[in-house]
Amino acid sequence: MVPKDPVMLFSFLNLKLRDFYSCLDDLCQDLDLEREELEEKLAVAGYHYDAGKNQFL
Repeated sequence: MVPKDPVMLFSFLNLKLRDFYSCLDDLCQDLDLEREELEEKLAVAGYHYDAGKNQFL
């Protein structure tokens, strides 16, 4: 279950990226999520994905 709240989603995704996935594409594939949808939800809250750091900032 992926959180709906953007702040909770931010925290959830960064934890997963840090502990389990080497990139956002791997996370999305494994959890059957749409990358564009995640990035749009987080952009509304002011977050963006940094591939070099493998986290949302």
